[in-house]
Amino acid sequence: MTEPAITDKLIADHGLKPDEYQMILDIIGREPTFTELGIFSAMWNEHCSYKSSKKWLRTLPTEGPQVICGPGENAGIVDIGDGQCVVFKMESHNHPSYIEPYQGAATGVGGILRDVFTMGARPIAAMNSLSFGEVSHPKTKSLVAGVVEGVGGYGNCFGVPTVGGELRFHEAYNGNCLVNAFAAGLADTDAIFYSAASGVGMPVVYLGAKTGRDGVGGATMASAEFDETIEEKRPTVQVGDPFTEKRLMEATLELMATGAVISIQDMGAAGLTCSAVEMGDKGDLGVRLNLEDVPIREDNMTAYEMMLSESQERMLMVLKPELEAEAKAVFDKWDLDFAIVGETIAEDRFLIMHNGEVKADLPLKALSGTAPEYDRPWVETPQAAALTDAPSVDAGEALLALASSPNYASRAWVYEQYDTMVMADTVKRPGLDAGVVRVHGTPKALAFTSDVTPRYCKANPFEGGKQAVAEAYRNLCATGAKPLATTDNMNFGNPEKPEIMGQFVGCIKGIGDAVSALDMPIVSGNVSLYNETDGTGILPTPTIGAVGLMTDLDQLIGTAPNDGDSLVLLGETTGHLGQSALLKELFNREDGDAPHVDLKAEWAAGELVRALQSDKSITAAHDLSDGGLALAAADMALAGNIGMALKDGDTGWFFGEDQARYLIATATPDAVLAAAQTAGVPAQVIGTATGDTLELGAAKVAMSDLRDAFTTGLPKAVA
Repeated sequence: MTEPAITDKLIADHGLKPDEYQMILDIIGREPTFTELGIFSAMWNEHCSYKSSKKWLRTLPTEGPQVICGPGENAGIVDIGDGQCVVFKMESHNHPSYIEPYQGAATGVGGILRDVFTMGARPIAAMNSLSFGEVSHPKTKSLVAGVVEGVGGYGNCFGVPTVGGELRFHEAYNGNCLVNAFAAGLADTDAIFYSAASGVGMPVVYLGAKTGRDGVGGATMASAEFDETIEEKRPTVQVGDPFTEKRLMEATLELMATGAVISIQDMGAAGLTCSAVEMGDKGDLGVRLNLEDVPIREDNMTAYEMMLSESQERMLMVLKPELEAEAKAVFDKWDLDFAIVGETIAEDRFLIMHNGEVKADLPLKALSGTAPEYDRPWVETPQAAALTDAPSVDAGEALLALASSPNYASRAWVYEQYDTMVMADTVKRPGLDAGVVRVHGTPKALAFTSDVTPRYCKANPFEGGKQAVAEAYRNLCATGAKPLATTDNMNFGNPEKPEIMGQFVGCIKGIGDAVSALDMPIVSGNVSLYNETDGTGILPTPTIGAVGLMTDLDQLIGTAPNDGDSLVLLGETTGHLGQSALLKELFNREDGDAPHVDLKAEWAAGELVRALQSDKSITAAHDLSDGGLALAAADMALAGNIGMALKDGDTGWFFGEDQARYLIATATPDAVLAAAQTAGVPAQVIGTATGDTLELGAAKVAMSDLRDAFTTGLPKAVA
């Protein structure tokens, strides 16, 4: 087959700018072949090279005594004691999910699971953070249905519990939904596998499912804005098979036990190209591939198609040659492909052969380590004006409006479509604060949460970035877990716009300050840029996934108060209503500044909550975030199926979103107040758990009305 001539249009179609193409000419000293152009396009796009974000990602704190492996590998690894570690990461599948919701979401789940078991860990938990357009938008319901079905379809069949996540609706996502997938797994600290190849002349082995044409060019598509040609991009979305992935996981973990694996890498974005280049680059080796040996499921596939296919359920491995037969037997048993498709070489060279012809011959380091890196111009987001005309509302009516809104109603309609109990180790299901999973065979447990408030990030990226980490910290502490570390998924618009790049920089600075102050280093992550359609971008959405540890399940804090418990509010309340849920949901206003996040206050309050649990001084706890005290009280009342009587106050008292706050239920309020005074944390008794109404001062809401509003709000909106 004759390869097409390299034209300006072909270069642009591959997402390469003229100066980047000139860099390619300078590096190789000639015009690239069509396959070489595709390889450069795949490796130099935003999704794979992080060319707009690397400068700022390097500023994030990534180290700590608990960190075994930080960013740069398939997933981050954190020590949890007793020779065990938790392996976790969050990644986006935004563009594919907007084009083809079911498969886009499903393959996002599949990809993040492979990132985890590629490191030698068995997945034990999944989460997802989903952002959709306004409910009234004509695409929203179909997107929600497809994405939720795709997440559940893949995760349920694979057999991993979905224990947490987020769901939001906002008009800024009308043209770009966000699907961020998180997975965590357990491994032994002496049995971790990395991707750096080693040794010259070692076999490069293809593992898993066969290669097809699905997903060709997917990584490049994910690094561009959408426009009127969106439907033409549908073939770039991969197709997943969770049952094959389950077999691939079992075969991979069994293979690792044989001692045959030198290095191993998931075939994710850019498929065979990216996996081979990353393994060679990290090991300072070259790679030769013989494409006629690649298992394929479609006839007459070209070198270009094989190198750029993003077919799912595939891995690449460098093998100890003396154990080839033993390794192949494992994959034969699981009815999966096992094929030697190349070898490592000493030269800095990426050599692609197909039926005796050279299809690509490139310096490997140039594809990875020397990819373009930009210091994009950026402008700081202007200081938001303080809110001067805060509304006054009837607290009861406002609470019912919030509780029934799609953004704050029960998410049960979503998570009941997921298997939350498979593996039988889920201790706390989705719904409040953090999901909790037992570390099988031990008294330990791990808590997982995902958090960000995009309204805050738009108004004040620095405070919004801080708040995303702080809320994750609070959710873990409110569950009784000690926060360990974080992963980030940085979802933004076009970084070539200085105001968008300014949002990114501000959020990164805020996240960096927060993870440092709260001892939650970033150990893995993903950047998703160009989330724009026809020039309109999403809200800045730097999603934070966080993991916490309980050394004993006795440390678990519930959410349901007992009848007669006193209710204690920890933290300072000033009644901050800027950028609040109340303003947005009831008045469609997004004005005022984001709340300030005092990181010292966050640390002190979180430490206090966990100390109170150690002393058995509290019955239940819940952090305060969107909707303030009123919505937090409603959550706890519904969890305990018991009313509450709270002291009176103004709109800011009930619905303000001041940070570093928790609502505590306790039978010993004096002990809690004394401990808070010692810790320097403001605390006050504000009510009692009792009866069958939620009383917000003089306003009374029947628990039956509250439950009806809360449970029916989301299904009415999207089902």
